[in-house]
Amino acid sequence: MPLWKQFSGNWTVTQQVQAKGAGTWPGIPGAPTIGTATGGNGEATVTFSPPASPGYPTTLTYEVTSSPGSITASGSASPITVTGLTNGTEYTFTVTATNDTGTGPASAASNAVTPAEVGQLWVAGSNSSGQLAQNNTINKSSPIQVGAEATWTDTNGGFVVLGLKSNNTLWAWGSNNSGSQGLNDTNINRSSPVQVGALTNWATAAVWLHSGAVKTDGTLWTWGSNGSGGLGHNDTVAKSSPVQVGADTDWADVSINASYWTGALKTDGTIWACGDNARGGLGQNNTILYSSPVQIGADTDWAYISIGGDTFYAVKTDGTLWAWGGNNYGQLGISTPVGQNKSSPVQVGALTTWAKVFAGETSAFFIKTDGTLWAVGNATYGKLGINADNSVSSPVQVGSNTNWKMASAGFDESGAVTTDGYLFSWGRNSNGAMAINVGPGSPYSSPVQVGTDTSWLSVNSEYENKFAIKEL
Repeated sequence: MPLWKQFSGNWTVTQQVQAKGAGTWPGIPGAPTIGTATGGNGEATVTFSPPASPGYPTTLTYEVTSSPGSITASGSASPITVTGLTNGTEYTFTVTATNDTGTGPASAASNAVTPAEVGQLWVAGSNSSGQLAQNNTINKSSPIQVGAEATWTDTNGGFVVLGLKSNNTLWAWGSNNSGSQGLNDTNINRSSPVQVGALTNWATAAVWLHSGAVKTDGTLWTWGSNGSGGLGHNDTVAKSSPVQVGADTDWADVSINASYWTGALKTDGTIWACGDNARGGLGQNNTILYSSPVQIGADTDWAYISIGGDTFYAVKTDGTLWAWGGNNYGQLGISTPVGQNKSSPVQVGALTTWAKVFAGETSAFFIKTDGTLWAVGNATYGKLGINADNSVSSPVQVGSNTNWKMASAGFDESGAVTTDGYLFSWGRNSNGAMAINVGPGSPYSSPVQVGTDTSWLSVNSEYENKFAIKEL
């Protein structure tokens, strides 16, 4: 039995000397050495090393604490996973060690991480440029996994693809026209993911013929084709690696379209755009090209943005839906005659129940707060999922489900995921892009379930491809 447990009350000088000499004098532990925090789906895993001085007794337990929120988790060794975090919120973590004597000081703060839904990446459809990341160019009509990892949080793109992992690294593959992969070269296709640089602070990314991404520090970066100034660098010079747009550190999200322009949302609720403006998509009440970001209006209550081929959509914090830009298929959703564009934001109807928008090249999907899914625009090949192929100029409900989580409007194919984890496809099915193990043939004009899995988290339908993330 340790000497310090053999005595109670006041210790004599002799007893104190004996305990100190034996290394059994009671003492709290030192601070653990912080390691790395890695985000997950509503959680983060934190590694650390034991304190150099464990104090006495030497049996330790550890507690990890988040900032913000002061959410805690305990364990007897590294790593420790903290659950109950909010996806999309940035956190740091500290660790303390405790023995029977007491709790020691906290470690230094960890790196910042932003929890997000994490899973395996599965792909289907055309593979002409290696965009299925299978290290070949063979098309697939049913889902096939990319590698063996379950660390993917998001993908965006079609011929060229950008993917984000839970450690905030950015990856690129597929076509590489004009350096849109960001790997400091051009016209080199890649059939497996390659990391873009070595940074671990990418938060969100988007790509079409050029690319854009926001870092965890709130900076905005763009690269790729730049013929219309869509990169926002006040020039029209293509860039083959990421270049920061200005010096602002309050960017929240970025959206890219096929018409060489970029839209971005700031944390203060303002939206900005740059690039081609032939149909008024930059929202400046004109059709003048802008090669650096300009604010759209003066409102500060924008909450969600998405841009398609030449149409900009946005949802406000009050649940209203707005659109502007091209309207060649009625995709503005305002029942305006087809072909009549709008160069400044126009409200779509009068409802205040819109939650999210997912824009495609000539169509868009919207989800309401009641979980219903709505579509507008070009319905060729049944890609609106409304059991018709006639274009519609005001939102039409897709089916009767009330549990849609997210959707994706591709060039000829579309997809959506429900809150209970089912994946659905519809549209042309070019090169098996619907992922239902049926080769190219007759279009499907209403949603068809992909397999029986109930663990799908998100989907990205683009051109003749489908990219979906599934929880392990």
